Amino acid sequence: MADGDCITPQDGGWRSRMRRAIPLLLVALLVGSLGVLLYTASNASRDHERALIEQRRSFEVIALAHALDASIARSEATLARYVISLDPDTGRLFQDQWRGAASELKALRYATRQAGWQSGNVESLQRLFGERGKTLNEIGLRTTYDQKMAALARFHEAGKSRDLVQIATLLDKIITAENARLRERSLAVSLAGDRTEWVGRTWRLFGLVLLVCALFAAWFANVAYNERRKARRQAEQETERADRLEAAVQARTAELSEAYQQLKQETAERATAEENLRQMHKMDAVGQLTGGIAHDFNNMLAVVVGGLELAKRKLRLKPEEAARHLDNAAEGANRAAALTRRLLAFARAEPLLPSAIDPDKLLSGMAELIDRTIGDQITVHLSPAARGWCIFVDQHQVENAILNLCVNARDAMDGRGLLSLSTSPVTLKDGEVGECSAGDYVRLTVSDDGCGMAPEIAARVFEPFFTTKPVGKGTGLGLSQIFGFVRQSAGEISIDTEPGKGTRVHMYLPRRGADDVAVADEPGMMADTPVRHPPARILVVEDDRRVLNQTMAALSELGHLPIACDHPAKAARLLAHNSDVTLIMTDVLMPDLTGPEMVRSLPACYAHLPILFVTGYAGDMAESADFADHVVLRKPYTLAGLAHALSQALTESPRTGAAEAAE
Repeated sequence: MADGDCITPQDGGWRSRMRRAIPLLLVALLVGSLGVLLYTASNASRDHERALIEQRRSFEVIALAHALDASIARSEATLARYVISLDPDTGRLFQDQWRGAASELKALRYATRQAGWQSGNVESLQRLFGERGKTLNEIGLRTTYDQKMAALARFHEAGKSRDLVQIATLLDKIITAENARLRERSLAVSLAGDRTEWVGRTWRLFGLVLLVCALFAAWFANVAYNERRKARRQAEQETERADRLEAAVQARTAELSEAYQQLKQETAERATAEENLRQMHKMDAVGQLTGGIAHDFNNMLAVVVGGLELAKRKLRLKPEEAARHLDNAAEGANRAAALTRRLLAFARAEPLLPSAIDPDKLLSGMAELIDRTIGDQITVHLSPAARGWCIFVDQHQVENAILNLCVNARDAMDGRGLLSLSTSPVTLKDGEVGECSAGDYVRLTVSDDGCGMAPEIAARVFEPFFTTKPVGKGTGLGLSQIFGFVRQSAGEISIDTEPGKGTRVHMYLPRRGADDVAVADEPGMMADTPVRHPPARILVVEDDRRVLNQTMAALSELGHLPIACDHPAKAARLLAHNSDVTLIMTDVLMPDLTGPEMVRSLPACYAHLPILFVTGYAGDMAESADFADHVVLRKPYTLAGLAHALSQALTESPRTGAAEAAE
């Protein structure tokens, strides 16, 4: 053997160490490679599973948004049927459907709890949903309490409300955002699948290469391969499930589109039906009103015309008897004016004239009038027990309400029985009786032992023009006028009745201290001696020739110097030719220009002149800015009322004060 071929012990040891080290290095490399592959496979599987979970969540949010949209649409359609049909079952169905929609909104909020990009939309949707719920519940309550026309009007307004459009817009934004997010998540699922496939290919190659290195590597590769197959099967199953869910969403979207088109058609049909119903109610109301009040007005006009005719015959020979007939005619005219005010008060177009009233003294003072009205066969029992509590109401209206209730009680008892009137102090909680707020009230009760009413009749007694009396015996306005008066007075009215057991009507009127309020006067109907004022030059603007002549005569009778103006367009020219005019007395409603419009159109040099407005309709007098600084005299008026209004306009007008201050 040559010296160069000789193997030293050192060389053998080094090779032996190398042989031992190589397997260790291979094992270490195998373990490290296996660890890297396992970590990569785990991350790929986890990312894939997370992407699938996020994808399912997006599908869930989209499905919940569509379901909520459909539930809201069904609820509103059900409410529309309830308002029209007044069917309690339909009302309960609406409540169930709306609560179902609230549950779906809650589920939508829970599904998007971790989605920061959706939190603003969902919070806005929840707020709008709450506001819409309040509006619809108000409509439902009005319908439940037989305020059908108010409910229809409120529902019509709610149909045009922006919150419904905003809810639909927010739902569309949520769905659009989730669709965009869904596309991102679908891309993430695809990328995670590609990574899984890449890991699989690498693992197979690595397993084939290292299979010969160690048996445990082959076993480990087999386990990993089985896990990979399981993950792939799960991915395929999730993909199939996602495909089925997408198909279901598409089918549901098609159903919702069809339902939306049907709802649009039903909305159009409902709008047409509502318009027809309103027109029918208008015509019916006009017919009933004409027939109902014609009898009362004809009676009053008969007194006026007959009294004037008799006074004309007796004027020369029997002046005292002529004066009595003139007094009767004036009383008939005042009764006609009172009926007009009651009708305007019922329509809430005539302001009330409240004053502090002791209800006990009011009942005692009406005892004789009630006895004379209902006849001798009915026993009247008064129980005043208000303990000094005062109410702040229009005395004429409350007297008329009590008298109407007594007449209704007389008719219910067929002219025989016991009629009880009582007052009592009560303290109510908020909402305890109707819409009354918490506080002290005086309860005024009128009860009889007559025939009573069935529940279906009692539910409609406050409806305008509803009456059970024969044609010509009643207008159907009595109880509805009382209802309007009590509500205008911030009170409430209720009825306890049962067939065969009589009827009890309770009026709850808020307590007011007599020292806290001022008694209102009505200058137009004063009966005192006319208040004389120094002669004044007055421009009278009135388009009705007869009223103009009467006003001119009345002003002359009071010692004033009137100037006639039969059209508002002539006022400026007459003022220019009569520089000594100190007051403008004008009607409110006239052709071409109203009284306030004429005043505003006058040149600035006449701005200091005080204005006296005269009107037979003062519905907006308390609220309108046109009357803010001026005296208003309501028709019909007496000489005393005219003199009082002239004195107030000439001495208390802010314009007069301003002119004097300027001088």
